[in-house]
Amino acid sequence: MLRGSVRLNRRQIMDAADMRRALTRIAHEIVEQNSGAERLVLIGMHTRGVPLARRVAAIIDEFEATTPPVGELDITLYRDDLGMQARPPAVSPTNIPFPIEAKNVVLFDDVLFTGRTVRAALDALIDFGRPRTIQLGVMIDRGHRELPIRADYVGKNLPTARNEDVELRVQEIDGADSVAVATLDRPYRED
Repeated sequence: MLRGSVRLNRRQIMDAADMRRALTRIAHEIVEQNSGAERLVLIGMHTRGVPLARRVAAIIDEFEATTPPVGELDITLYRDDLGMQARPPAVSPTNIPFPIEAKNVVLFDDVLFTGRTVRAALDALIDFGRPRTIQLGVMIDRGHRELPIRADYVGKNLPTARNEDVELRVQEIDGADSVAVATLDRPYRED
């Protein structure tokens, strides 16, 4: 979000039940697309992609009786705007304690916007090995792509204006599950 911008109004798009249904659908689509869960690993991008990946792994376990390994990926040092930030960025731990060689990796993020965060994640992930495939799962695809990146699994397509901000909250971090859109007093830019 643009620093110093003001939220003019906020409307809820998804509640906890909507998010649970979307994640359940995504879990089934992932297993179908990958012909099971045998070679599957899930990697959540910090911050809110991590709990989403963990939830999808748990849902897959419910119907496949196997839990895909889940890792955590921080892309901070791979961002293309790293040198343009006023203060040093906060770096979260990356934790991928399993091999990704020859695996079907599904990266998870909360909101897909310009595609720059996903590009950074792809660069970071390749440092861990050469997966068989890399797929992308997101809860919200809001459009406005600046790079040729698309999600393979989407909870909800949510066309937005440039002066809107998508606020995705998860129980594990924010104390509740919800997706809302806030109108800002000036155009949004990805931080």
